Amino acid sequence: MVRDSIIAWAVRQKLIKADEWSLPVVAETWDGWLNDINGFHVKQEDVFAALDSAKTGPVAEGNAGGGTGMVCYGFRGGTGTASRVLSKENGGYTVGVLVQCNCGRRPQLTIAGVPVGKEITGNEPYARVDEPQLPGSEEKGDVGSIIIVVATDAPLLPHQLKRIARRASLGLARTGSVSGNGSGDIFIAFSTANPHADDAPGPNPVQTVSTERISPLFEATVEATEEAIVNAMVGAKTMTGINGHTVNALPHERLQHVLKKYNR
Repeated sequence: MVRDSIIAWAVRQKLIKADEWSLPVVAETWDGWLNDINGFHVKQEDVFAALDSAKTGPVAEGNAGGGTGMVCYGFRGGTGTASRVLSKENGGYTVGVLVQCNCGRRPQLTIAGVPVGKEITGNEPYARVDEPQLPGSEEKGDVGSIIIVVATDAPLLPHQLKRIARRASLGLARTGSVSGNGSGDIFIAFSTANPHADDAPGPNPVQTVSTERISPLFEATVEATEEAIVNAMVGAKTMTGINGHTVNALPHERLQHVLKKYNR
């Protein structure tokens, strides 16, 4: 429904013609622990309103948008962002990362190399005693998911962007996740460079970063991904959702105490 609504909105805005083919990318993470996912509450008018109100500027983090019902490492997850700017010697390019994190088990959580999930215990997500455990619990393992979008103004070819997208998994791993069997991890990357590469009739000039100089972009992707996940958790608030399910936010003071304990 969301994909069809996006197509309808694009036709209404005359971004595509009615007889043109379109298939937008729509990713999802399962939020059924906190959200009534079978209620079908999101209608076409909601999608239209979201697209009409979209704007540039800072992205709301934590309990925002599609990140509202996320659970990450047994704490509240959500939407997070981070970026890196390369040095002038490395091209001065910017790499931005947006995540919607809904993955991991509590004991896995690692921040700045510190085993935070093993240090902060006792406030795991809970429900009624007659209900099954939350996905991501010790009983079910890591069956969560995460969406990671990497954007850059560096001129990169499609095969180079695939390599960038793969590096997002390294940033995710730094926070402790091993992408369990039931975990749906979606990584995509795009470049805003070469905006006229597909202009008709062509041929058109295309710039690209040398493969020998791409490593700084890899590093920026890994670092920004790791930070975006942490930002999502730090920005999230405790929430009680459907059926009285409650997921607590990452406690800031306890986090600071643990990091100081390890000289971070």
